Amino acid sequence: QVQLVESGGGLVQAGGSLRLVCVASGRTAGNYGMGWFRQAPGKEREFVAAISDKGGSTYVADSVKGRFTISRETGNNTVYLQMNDLNAEDTAVYYCAADTATGWLTLLEDEYEYWGQGTQVTVSL
Repeated sequence: QVQLVESGGGLVQAGGSLRLVCVASGRTAGNYGMGWFRQAPGKEREFVAAISDKGGSTYVADSVKGRFTISRETGNNTVYLQMNDLNAEDTAVYYCAADTATGWLTLLEDEYEYWGQGTQVTVSL
């Protein structure tokens, strides 16, 4: 079992920055891939970013490329999502997820077995 707890969300003005944090407990976090997803009001949940088990491979969605960065610290079981130049379209609940089947990063929501409770990000104009 893996427990994921996100933090770092909040209200920010357009053009501002936030850093989301996801802390994993249970199984050793360094042995599986991690990802961030988001769900805006009235929309389906969508992929944002993913990182492999040791952090050597990362991938971010085209919609956030150049603005968001995913990273991890395997020593303290923590994954980060640095979000810069935020705009209103980034307003959503952001979820951290873990894929324990492999150490590879994955973009597919169905391959993530464990999910956090989500953290709200609101970008004001």
